[in-house]
Amino acid sequence: MYLASDWKDYEIIDAGGGNKHERWADVTLLRPDPQAVWPMKEPRSVHARYIRSSAGGGHWEYGRALPESWKIRYRDLTFIVRPTGFKHTGLFPEQAVNWDWMRGIVEKSGKPFRVLNLFAYTGGATAALAASGAEVVHVDAAKGMVAWAKDNLAASGLAGAPVRFIVDDVMKFVLREQRRGRTYHGILMDPPSYGRGPNGEMWKIEDNLYPLVEECVKLLDDEARFFLINSYTTGLAPSVLSNVLKCSLGKRGGKIESDEVGLPITRGGMVLPCGASGRWEI
Repeated sequence: MYLASDWKDYEIIDAGGGNKHERWADVTLLRPDPQAVWPMKEPRSVHARYIRSSAGGGHWEYGRALPESWKIRYRDLTFIVRPTGFKHTGLFPEQAVNWDWMRGIVEKSGKPFRVLNLFAYTGGATAALAASGAEVVHVDAAKGMVAWAKDNLAASGLAGAPVRFIVDDVMKFVLREQRRGRTYHGILMDPPSYGRGPNGEMWKIEDNLYPLVEECVKLLDDEARFFLINSYTTGLAPSVLSNVLKCSLGKRGGKIESDEVGLPITRGGMVLPCGASGRWEI
């Protein structure tokens, strides 16, 4: 398992009963997690808990005073987090294990390094890559997420880093980059199970993932060093991501692997699975 175990400002205190009890700096939250099917003792108090609605969606209930947003740190990075209407906080801490992996590749290269970050959300990976000296193109269909990513870079002291922020449908952007003759030394993507682009473009991972990867491979530089696919889609095994990478990148050589991504649970010494990642490295 790819385990994100080096956090200081974040921890899963406990998990079970369909929930996870988390600490985000000094703030504690209780959020649903469908993987946590074992029992857990109900926490005595939390700052806020997310309550699902039978009609879909849900809402936050606040047990203690909570700021609208606050900051947490990971190594030399700082992120702004806040509860959203969809139970998320704007950051997926388990991805820190992939940030470290990519940073190691960039820093070891010792050369100018261009990275394309697709479905880039609030820019955790963008900030990590920029801190390692990479030039990053950050693409997401949601204007609000791109604005949040800019704030995260500023919070980490990276407002002047060479990052281009693009609000666009990822496939359309990739095809335009091909026509421009642009190439990248690293590509990563974190596609949703379902989604829509800024102009209503439909995305369905089982139909659209491989065609997108196939087009992205055409953007890899001759000296490209990595390709990363993250997935939170239930039922999509890590080996599926390996197969996608083998079919699209196998002829380039290098190492292809995949595994679950996870976070340690403080109580009980267990691990909470948090999706899967497929990696190609050369």
